[in-house]
Amino acid sequence: MKFLLSASALALAALPAFAATADVGQPAPTVSVTDTSGKTVSLADFKGKTVVLEWVNPGCPYVRKHYDSANMQATQKGAADKGVVWLAVNSTAPGHDDYKKPAEMAAWMQAQKAAATHTLMDGDGKVGKAYGARTTPHMYVIDAKGALAYAGGIDDKPSATPADVKTAKNHVNAALGDMLAGKPVAQAATRPYGCSVKYSDG
Repeated sequence: MKFLLSASALALAALPAFAATADVGQPAPTVSVTDTSGKTVSLADFKGKTVVLEWVNPGCPYVRKHYDSANMQATQKGAADKGVVWLAVNSTAPGHDDYKKPAEMAAWMQAQKAAATHTLMDGDGKVGKAYGARTTPHMYVIDAKGALAYAGGIDDKPSATPADVKTAKNHVNAALGDMLAGKPVAQAATRPYGCSVKYSDG
């Protein structure tokens, strides 16, 4: 039985008012931000590589769905095995109940046995707003030429129920499969679902 969530947690509830500035087929925004270790990371660091961006918030039931079921970790590891760079981005603003300090976020990712290349701390929302990230999770795939190849949900089951991953189509895996086969991404944009990103301005 699917459980109910408060309106503030629902993905399809109120979304941030800003418009997405990252469009499929166009160059992905290049921004720099520090990771949980304090290292500055830029998309330009990975020129010539395929990159996945994952918006994450450990306090979100939809994020926990994918980590508690090990679906996110499996997707991360599968991507890494293909030479793909994976950047997990936490845009939760300091002061919000869900905010984690860099060391806390690193510890949570380690406890989950996540396989992200870097976990980025985007507390001012600069990266999230550059991409138009609205939900956690919200997924983006950037091709080796630096163009956005996929944007949207991780899969086609917009629930917070871990068991649903068994019958879901994983859009990130599908996009990476098409790209690595040299084919256009068949489904390049889908509707993201999850909790709203906890930006400082709402």
